[in-house]
Amino acid sequence: MTGDEKMKRMKELVQLLNKAGKAYYSESGEIMSNFEYDRLYDELKQLEQETGSVLSDSPTVHVGYEALSSLPKEAHEKPMLSLDKTKSVDTLIAWLGSQEALLSWKMDGLTVVLTYENGELQKAVTRGNGLIGEIVTNNARVFKNLPLHIPYKGKLILRGEAIITYSDFNRINEELPETEAKYKNPRNLCAGAVRQLNNKITEQRNVRFYAFALVQADGVDFKNSREEQFKWLASLGFTVVAYRRVTGATLPDAVSWFEKEIVKNDFPSDGLVLLLDDIAYGDSLGTTAKFPRNAMAFKWKDETADTTLRDVEWLASRTGLINPVAVFDEVELEGTKVRRASVHNVSIVESLKLGIGDTIRVFKANMIIPQIAENLTGSGTLPIPETCPVCGAKTVIREEGDVRTLYCPNPDCQAKHVKAFAHFASRDAMNIDGLSEMTLEKFIQSGFVHTFRDLYHLDRYRAEIVAMKGFGDKFFDNLMAAVEASRDTSITRVIYGFGIAGIGIATAHLIVDAIGQDPDRLMNATTGQLTAINGIGMTAAQAWTQFFADPVKRKDFEDVLAEVRLERETSSRQESVEGKTFVITGSVKHFANRSALRDLIVSMGGKVSGSVSSKTSYLINNDTESTSTKNQTAKKLGVPVISEDAFLKLAGREDLL
Repeated sequence: MTGDEKMKRMKELVQLLNKAGKAYYSESGEIMSNFEYDRLYDELKQLEQETGSVLSDSPTVHVGYEALSSLPKEAHEKPMLSLDKTKSVDTLIAWLGSQEALLSWKMDGLTVVLTYENGELQKAVTRGNGLIGEIVTNNARVFKNLPLHIPYKGKLILRGEAIITYSDFNRINEELPETEAKYKNPRNLCAGAVRQLNNKITEQRNVRFYAFALVQADGVDFKNSREEQFKWLASLGFTVVAYRRVTGATLPDAVSWFEKEIVKNDFPSDGLVLLLDDIAYGDSLGTTAKFPRNAMAFKWKDETADTTLRDVEWLASRTGLINPVAVFDEVELEGTKVRRASVHNVSIVESLKLGIGDTIRVFKANMIIPQIAENLTGSGTLPIPETCPVCGAKTVIREEGDVRTLYCPNPDCQAKHVKAFAHFASRDAMNIDGLSEMTLEKFIQSGFVHTFRDLYHLDRYRAEIVAMKGFGDKFFDNLMAAVEASRDTSITRVIYGFGIAGIGIATAHLIVDAIGQDPDRLMNATTGQLTAINGIGMTAAQAWTQFFADPVKRKDFEDVLAEVRLERETSSRQESVEGKTFVITGSVKHFANRSALRDLIVSMGGKVSGSVSSKTSYLINNDTESTSTKNQTAKKLGVPVISEDAFLKLAGREDLL
C-alpha cells in the first residue's frame, strides 16, 4: 500500500473499532467477535508503526468509551489502563525473564473500583473510559459476595471484576417471559445489572465481585509481594481471582492447567493475566500511554480452520428474535468436530459480508463456542429473510445502538410458544416423553409442528427427524411410542395441557368433578356454573369461558380430542401425595396449625417446602385469589394454587373436611 492508502485504511479501522468498542463498553452490545476486533486492532497497530502516525481518536491510545447513562460520573484517583496482550507463551516467558509472577484468570465482566474508609464501603465506580467512571455504590452494596464492613480501618482502594456466572445467566434467561428478549451473554447482562438505577434489579441478578488488584492500603507491610496483597484481601473477606505463582520455567505448565480448567468454569473469562509479584520492581517499570508495564494479558491462541459456507439457517426463537446460524463443511477444532456456528445478528452477517459458497475461517471463542473469525471471500450475497421461517409473517429489523437484529413481530408465531407445547407434553398433562423444549424448538423451527394436534402426526417427518443431529431411529421410535401411549388419557389431563390461565391440574379436577366429564358440557360451562364450585374464583372462571369462546382455541381443543381416547376417571378427586412437594401459606381451618397439615403430607409420602419454586407441585392457600408474593410466584411458575379443601379431596381425605 502507498502512504495515502495506509492512512485511508487507518481511518477506516479507527472508525470501525471505535464503533465496536462503543457498542461493547457503553451499550452492552456486540457488532463483531473478539477475534475480529483483535485482528483489526493488530492491523491498525502495524499500520501506525509503519507510518509513524497515530490518529487522535485511535483505540490504541484511548481506553474505553464515555458512559452514556444518567449515573453520576467521577474521575479515578489513578487512571485505569488496559493491558498489553499476546497469544504467545514464548512472549510471556521472555517478558517475565527471571522474575516471579502471578498467573490468573482474565475475567469477562465489568471492572469496578471500590473504596473503603474506616472499614465501610464508601464508593464504587465503574471503569468507564479509564479516566472517568460511573458511580454505582448502591449497586455494589448488593453484590452477592462483597464485604460491606472490613476490619481494616485505613483507606483501601481495590479493583476487581463484577461478573454473573453462567448458571445464574441461564437461570435468569429461563425465568424471562416468552415475550421478552433473552440476554445474549453473561458479560452484557452484568454490564446492565451493575449500571442499573434500581439496585433491586442488581440484587436479583446475583452479581459477584472478584478482586484482582490492590491500589492503596496505607500502613500495611506486604513484604513487596502482590501475592501477599491477594492473601490480605482474601483475609478481609474479598473473593480474589484464582491464580498460580509462576516462573519462566513453570509458566508453560501453568498456562496448560488454566487451558484445561476453562471448560469447567462457571464464570466467563477471555484469557489470563500475568502480574509481576515484585511490587517495587513492577512499579519502577512505569507505564506507556496505554499499558502498565508490570502486567501482561494472555489470550488463547485460537485454533482456526478454513472451510466453505454451505448454508445460513435463520432460526426463530420464543422471543421473536430470528438468529442466523452458519452451516459449513465439517472441520476439527480443539479436538472436536464442528459444522455450525452462531452469527448472532444481522450486523455481524453484514460485517462479515457472508454469501453461500464463501470460504470462511472458523475458531472456538475461549476454546468453547464456535464462531466465524473472518470471511476470506466476502461476497456479501446472503439475503436477509423478509418472512419468518416458522409462521411466514413479514420480518422487521430492529436497531438498538449500532446493533441490527431480525425479528418476527407476529404474536401468534409458533416459535414464541415453545413453553406452551412443552407444557402440553409434560408429565401431568399429555405425558409425551422425549419432547423437551429444545426438541420442540427444533421441530417448530423446521415446520413440523404448528398446533398441538401436529404432535400426533410427527410420523410424517420421520426421515427429516432421524437425519437431525442428536436424534436417529431409536429416538424417533421411542418418541412415537410415547405419542401413541399419550392417546389414552383423561379429559382433566387434556384441559390442563392447554394451559388455560389459572387452571392448574387441581382446578381442572374440581371443575371436572362438578360439571362432569362430557367435553361439550365442559366447553360450554358458564361463569355462574364455575363460580358455584367450591374453590373456583371469578378469575379462573372468566379465564375458562374466555378460552372456549375463542373459536381458534376451541377448535384446537376439539382437534386434540379427535386424536385421543378419553378414559373414564373413576376417582378424579384422588391424587397421590407421595413424591410431590407442597408449600403451605396462610391460615388453615381443618387443622390446629400449618404444622399439623405438614405432618399429614409427610405421613402420606409428600414433602413440604418453605418457598415456591419450579419444583413445587402445589401451593396450599385458602385464599386462592390472594395477590401475595407466594401466590404471584406460583402463578408465574405455573404452580397450581389450591385450597385446603381441594387438597383434602385430591388426597382422598374427605373424612377430614
